[in-house]
Amino acid sequence: MLAPCTRGDTHLRGLLDEAATVLLTRTSAESSLRTWGLKLKERIGFKRAAVAVVRKLAVVMHAMLRSGQLFDRTAGVAA
Repeated sequence: MLAPCTRGDTHLRGLLDEAATVLLTRTSAESSLRTWGLKLKERIGFKRAAVAVVRKLAVVMHAMLRSGQLFDRTAGVAA
């Protein structure tokens, strides 16, 4: 797990961290977010890539909450 941060809800941050870790290590379902994260992992390392995926995942989830749309893993994620 990544180092704890002092900002935001601790439980939510832990869940996002776990989701990013699973996305980068265990899942085999392809998504543009996973592809982006794996490319980033090769360039800057696992921990920093996981943090970037956590942030992007939070942004995507916030946009979904605001718009009411469901997640589409085939949709492109801007880098």
